[in-house]
Amino acid sequence: VQLQASGGGSVQAGDSLRLSCVASGDSFGSYVIAWFRQAPGKEREFVGAVRRSTSSTYYSDSVRGRFTISRDNSKNTVQMQMNGLKPEDTAVYFCAAGRPILSAITTHSMYYYWGQGTQVTVSS
Repeated sequence: VQLQASGGGSVQAGDSLRLSCVASGDSFGSYVIAWFRQAPGKEREFVGAVRRSTSSTYYSDSVRGRFTISRDNSKNTVQMQMNGLKPEDTAVYFCAAGRPILSAITTHSMYYYWGQGTQVTVSS
């Protein structure tokens, strides 16, 4: 599976962005697709994930209620709508694919495939 993330940009606090992750390859629908982010000097941080069905989504406490993940298996695409952006959301955002058990869904080492990252910069 190859992943391509896009949609980042530079915005003001309170603005919105929509990130997309497009996958090539087989069995896309069988993977958990997660978003992680990494700010300069910080470790990679779990943002959210979606299991096979969009009814099963998971978010970090820092983004819950502001970010929404959806997936379209027919288009091999996962999107993350980010509303109410804050300066602390500034980071490179990565999408990743894997098959973690639920208790490990936030663990980046559980994901096999990674996109190249897209920069999100939020200014105050």
